[in-house]
Amino acid sequence: MTKKTLLVTGGAGFIGSAVVRQLINHSDYHVVNIDKLTYAGNLESLKEISDNSRYSFEQVDIGDKENISRIFKLYQPVGILHLAAESHVDRSISGPGEFIMTNIVGSYNLLECAREYYNSLTDKTQFKFVHISTDEVFGSLGDSGYFREDTAYDPRSPYSASKASSDLLVRAWYHTYDLPVVITNCTNNYGPYHFPEKLIPLVINNALQGKALPIYGKGDNIRDWLYVDDHAKGIILAFEKGQLGESYCIGGHNERTNLEVVQTICRLLDELQPRNDGQSYLEQISYVSDRAGHDYRYAMDPTKIQSELGWQPEENFDTGIQKTIQWYLDNQQWVNHVLSGEYQNWINLNYTRRL
Repeated sequence: MTKKTLLVTGGAGFIGSAVVRQLINHSDYHVVNIDKLTYAGNLESLKEISDNSRYSFEQVDIGDKENISRIFKLYQPVGILHLAAESHVDRSISGPGEFIMTNIVGSYNLLECAREYYNSLTDKTQFKFVHISTDEVFGSLGDSGYFREDTAYDPRSPYSASKASSDLLVRAWYHTYDLPVVITNCTNNYGPYHFPEKLIPLVINNALQGKALPIYGKGDNIRDWLYVDDHAKGIILAFEKGQLGESYCIGGHNERTNLEVVQTICRLLDELQPRNDGQSYLEQISYVSDRAGHDYRYAMDPTKIQSELGWQPEENFDTGIQKTIQWYLDNQQWVNHVLSGEYQNWINLNYTRRL
């Protein structure tokens, strides 16, 4: 293809769909969304851009080497943004096998297909492989300090271990095979279209349904929260301006305990959609046994991506969480489709254009 084409793996997921929407709405790239459509893949999250002539969708597992090679040859991309991953820590504890296969073996397969394609190019100057990872590969922080690009890896869960493994594979393909790569590591994302097993959408939806709002342990675990659209912009910047072989930490400097996050959501819901009985949503908070291997604190120092690439978040936690809650209140149909499982039929009912 003569158009500038980017492949986005996991483009129907939470962060991936934000990246796809950003690219379609604010660039001239042709975007190919590669997604297996597991339980976390939701094409309804891309409904607003699905008919755009610069958007294509390929329902393919990144472990399928034949089909991934076909996609590289067909679309002739200038780069790939690799977001496809199993990502829920609790699921990795109860069933680590899928995390090993997708996050490690799938990433290896993608690297090999990218290497084969890259070696076939006459002009190798434009191509770049951007691998999107997590702060969880660094382990756990105490009350002070920040994760940085040179922080040693110390993963504590099957999920974070699988992501750390894929990070190391990407680095190895750069040093051994000269594959042009960039790695990004982000803090906890939140925002619209978030699958409701994660803390913030789970609390919003449980609160509105009158259910308990479960908090692990005492709720004193700390996370650095990053609005998903800010993260998407950072990923695109890493592709366009990132130095080969480098990694960039993307964080929001928005540290909150889990209890503070839940309390903030409850108080905002009290204002935006009060309970019928006049009570506060705070009454629904409950405490459950702590999760195995639950890291105490994550916090990221984004100085490098800010100073070298010019990235700046537009949202702080106060503005971002208000936007997020309002989005969920305004998009209950999307939420209901996810909770009922209807969203998994959306591709068959509404998406017939395949390129």
